[in-house]
Parts: sequence; structure tokens; C-alpha cells
Amino acid sequence: MAKEKEKKKATPEELVEELKASKKKAKTVAEIDEIDPLEEAKAFKKETEEIDTEAIPVTELKKGLKTLQTPGAFDWDAFQRKGFGEGYSAKDREEMEKLYSGTVTTVNRGEVVNGIVVGINDRDVILNIGFKSDGLVPLAEFKDQPDLKIGDQVEIFIEEREDKMGQLILSRRKAKLVKGWERIQKALDEDLVIEGFVKRRTKGGLIVDVYGIEAFLPGSQIDVKPIRDFDIYVNKAMEVKVVKINYTNDNVVVSHKVLIEKDLEEQKVAILSNLEKGQVLEGTIKNMTNFGVFIDLGGVDGLLHITDISWGRINHPEEVLKLDQVVKVVVLDFDEDKKRISLGMKQLTPHPWDSLPADVQVGSRVKGRIVNVADYGAFLELQPGVEGLIHVSEMSWSQHLRNPQDFMKVGDEVEAVVLTIDREERKMSLGIKQLTEDPWTRQDILTKYAIGTRHEGIVRNLTNFGLFIELEEGIDGLVHVSDLSWTKKIKHPSEFIKVGEKMQVVVLELDAANRRLALSHKHLEENPWDTFETIFTVGSVHKCTIISKNDKGAVLELPYGIEGFCALKNLAKEDGSKAEVGDSLDFKVLEFSKEDRRIVLSHKAVYSTAEEDKAPAKKGAAKSAPKGKTIDKINQEVEKSTLGDLEALSALKSKMNAPKGEDKTE
Repeated sequence: MAKEKEKKKATPEELVEELKASKKKAKTVAEIDEIDPLEEAKAFKKETEEIDTEAIPVTELKKGLKTLQTPGAFDWDAFQRKGFGEGYSAKDREEMEKLYSGTVTTVNRGEVVNGIVVGINDRDVILNIGFKSDGLVPLAEFKDQPDLKIGDQVEIFIEEREDKMGQLILSRRKAKLVKGWERIQKALDEDLVIEGFVKRRTKGGLIVDVYGIEAFLPGSQIDVKPIRDFDIYVNKAMEVKVVKINYTNDNVVVSHKVLIEKDLEEQKVAILSNLEKGQVLEGTIKNMTNFGVFIDLGGVDGLLHITDISWGRINHPEEVLKLDQVVKVVVLDFDEDKKRISLGMKQLTPHPWDSLPADVQVGSRVKGRIVNVADYGAFLELQPGVEGLIHVSEMSWSQHLRNPQDFMKVGDEVEAVVLTIDREERKMSLGIKQLTEDPWTRQDILTKYAIGTRHEGIVRNLTNFGLFIELEEGIDGLVHVSDLSWTKKIKHPSEFIKVGEKMQVVVLELDAANRRLALSHKHLEENPWDTFETIFTVGSVHKCTIISKNDKGAVLELPYGIEGFCALKNLAKEDGSKAEVGDSLDFKVLEFSKEDRRIVLSHKAVYSTAEEDKAPAKKGAAKSAPKGKTIDKINQEVEKSTLGDLEALSALKSKMNAPKGEDKTE
């Protein structure tokens, strides 16, 4: 059996000396509590040696170690004389326990405790929290307390009782957060008013520091009126109330508006209870729309309509008012049930009509600015609040009404003539065509538009019976549909011409007194029917083309571009078949009427000699005047019809030309 190596036992004096010389010497009392004396003693020795655990009690060793940090607290000489634990009676031990008890406070991780500043250096603040060792907090966490001094009491958060180095880890920032959340929750639960500090603006509102926690103040919760400039609140203190907490997102929402609303509600009740029509109040413009502005009267809003802002016409309130402007208004109406207040501002000044000069009378000329153009006319402002209507019919002597915008636009400076004026009703009608001479009253009208004179005009309007053509500004004439062509049967003027096109005409009749002018286009040429009368004699045969058919007969195209008519029974061909559209056949003239511009033909009469197919040489050559009508009455009808249906005119003239013996008067 091998002889075991003799182990040297360390004495208490050697152990303490080793601890004093060790680079791993404990720095705090807390670190000493965590040391295993036996294991630590072995580590301090260069060689592994056995320690006399009986001669070195652990508790006495720890006391010895603590004297290294707190000299004077333990009599080391007495300790050496008595040894470790030797010579201490139970009473001595009890007194020593009383001495140590109460000097060290028990603390737990995550707690917020009060600490006292016991030292301040360039980097740290040393705090005593009543624990067995002091703690350090970076000086940067006290930026909000530049006047911090020794002896001040602050709240501290316990992060760690002891780290790997035996150091007590404290945090003031976390302490502020913990206490801040507690205070915010209390403010929400108890509906408390708290003070915050606006740090900066953000999208949609402001960021407010409340107890060290950043809370969001929405723009809509800053004030009862819309806020357009959030920057004016930055770096200022503001009283708020907590309205919402979201712990999941660490989000807090506060409101300043709720504080104002409470005061405004009391003011609103007071204002509404004393509100009367005609009462003059002072308010602040809080919102603008295109129809008016909303005015804050001190807790209650009223509407100032755009028409009640100024006596003059304005297109938008911003032309004369601006946001946040303080104005005086008068109460026009008040709906107590709906709490609606109608306000007026122009009513505080005299009406401009009251200051309108007395010399403004019918016939006088006035000047002003066009402030509005409508479909029916334009409004001319003589002075703010005094307007007159220029109807579209008073803008031109022309009988054809056009869009007023063809004559003027908003902003134009215009001169007009007063046509009517009613100072009591504050109404005025004006005209601008009166500034020029009426073309129908000119002295040269009778010579310029004498019967037979030729003119060119623009087609302004089409009707079923004809068209109206403008020869010059204010001079219009009628071209009857029957006077458009000698040869073509035109049912509607649109078949012949379009609105806006130019046309050559001849004056048939002029009635300056009644502003009537009868015109004709076909009379630019001689009447071809005088020639046709010699060509299309009754019984003559001509090659014709069928251009259309109906249940009565067919329309034929004759030489020279004129049209004729053939009854359906006379369309039969010699072989018994019916002639169709597009067929070119020989037709015999059965009837010719120059007055009616009518030619009746027959194909059957070409090959048939039956008497029934033949027509008399002249049909209806003489017709009597209608019963009950004298020549004078017929003349009156002729006069009335000169501007209208010339076909009726031809019929009446035929009646006038009838043999006198056939004229009967009842």
C-alpha cells in the first residue's frame, strides 16, 4: 500500500492573509454572502491543501471576510485571541444577532423601492435602499433632475439583487415606467385630470409625456374646434384625461377636448336659455363651407349662411372671411328643439338700396359689374347689394333668344338702361339693346328691305311651316316651306337646309309696324311652271320614272326634275301587271294646274281609249267663293296670310278671281 502524501492544513491566519492578497477579493457584502468559504479557500492556495474545517467554522470565516469590507465592525484581534467561535457565550451571540438584525433590508427583484442618494460621481449615482450593499444607477437616467443632490429620495426599480459580480442592479428609468403605468391606470379608473408635456407632433395628433410614458393625443381630441396648426402645442404642458389604455401595445390615448367640453356644456346651457332673435353676439369662425360658415358662440355653434354674410354677391365665404376670425353676428332665427341657430352679419349694416341715388330712374343709364350669368339672363351689380336683371330678351334686338354667355361673362363691366325699378321690393330690370337704335324704326328700313330686293341671311330656326332667317341684328324674316322650291314638294324645311347655314332670299312683303318680313328663296328664279304649262299639256305623253308608291297611287319623276302623280288604277300595264317603283314608262297628262303645281298622269291612258281613262281638258277652271264670305273678307284673309301659308294664299286668290256671278253673300 502506497504511502499517502501528507497534507498540510491551513490555519485561519493563513486563510485570511490569502483572502487579503487575492485579486478576487469581495467588493461588496452581498458578494461575500454568496462565497463558499471552503471552496474559495482552496482556490486561493497555490497547492491543494486540506483545510481544518473543525478549526475554521464557516460562519466565523464569513465574519472574518466581512471585516475586510467593513473594518472596525469586527474586532479581529479579539477574534484571533478567542479563535473562531471560541469564547462566545449564548448571550454574546444573541446580542450580536440583535446588532445585525434590522440593518439589512430584504428586497425582491422587480420591486420599486425608495432609495436615498449617498453619492454622485461623473458616471453614476450611488443609492442606499437599506440593503446590505448600495447600488449604482447611471447618471444619464437623471437628466430630468439636473439639481439632484446627496440626500434626495428617488424611486428605484430592482432589476437584480446581485449580478455575477455580487452587484445590486438598480434602474430609475424602469421605476418611472412601472410607477407611471400605475398612475395612468389610476387616472383612468378614477377619471382624474393629469398633466402631461407635449414632446412632439405626429401624424394625426401629438405625443404627450405622461409620467414618463408617451401617450397619443389625437388631433380631434385637442380642442372642440378643428386645429390646423399642431406645432403651437409642442414643448408646452397640457392637462389631459386618460381615455384608453392598451397594455398589449403599450399604448395610451389621452384627451384634452373632454376637459373643454365640460366647461362648454355649462356655457351652452346659459347661452341657449338667454338666446333671442335680434340679439347681437360675438363668435369665432371654426369652419367654412361653400354654403356658409359655422361660428362658435362660446359652447354652441351657429350657421352664418353665405347669403347673410354680405349685401353684395359672393361665391365663397373665404372671399370676405377667414378661419379663427372673431366676428359680430345677429341672431336671425332659433330652433329650440333642434338647437339650430341661424345667424346674419350683413343685417348689422344698412341695406345698400337705401343709399341708392334718387336720380336712378326708368330710362337712366347705369354702369356695373356682371356678378352672375344664368340661362335666362345676367345680373348687373351697380353697387354691393344693388343688382338688376338683364333678361336675355333685352340683350339683343334679335327675335331669336340665345345663351346670355354669348353676350357677356362674370366680371365684365357693362353699361345698361333702367327699364323698371321698384325700390320697395328692391328689384330692377335692365337692358343693353336699348343702347342702340331699334333696327325696325330706322328711316332706311322701307328702302333697304323693299319688296323684290335680294338679301343673304343666316337660318336661325326651323318650324313645320317654314324657317326664320336673320338678315341683320334684329331683322328677321319668314320663308314659308312652299317658297323654298318651285319644283320639289318639301314637307319640312330640314329636308332643304340646316340651322346656321346661309341662304339667299327675296323680299315678298314688308310690314315694319308689326315687325314682319315675308321672304322667298324660290323667287330668286322665274316660275318654271309658266314654261311647264306649255310642255306638259293635257294629253301629252312623257317618259316618267316611278319613285314611290302608296295605297293611293305613285309619285312620278317627270323631265326637268318635277314630280307628278298617277292613281293606283292607272298604273296597270297593258299585259295586266302593275308598274313598280323604278319602272320607266310612258305616261299621259290627265291634269295640269300651274297654281297648285300639280300634274296628274296615267300609264293606262297611253294604250287605252276608254272614255273613263280620259280627263277633261281643264278641271276646276272656275270655282266660286265660299258661301258667307264677301270679297272684303277674303281680302282680309289674304292680308293675314301673307307671312304664312302661301298655298292658302293661292287658294284665296283663286277665289277672288272667280267670276263675279258666282260670288254669293249671305
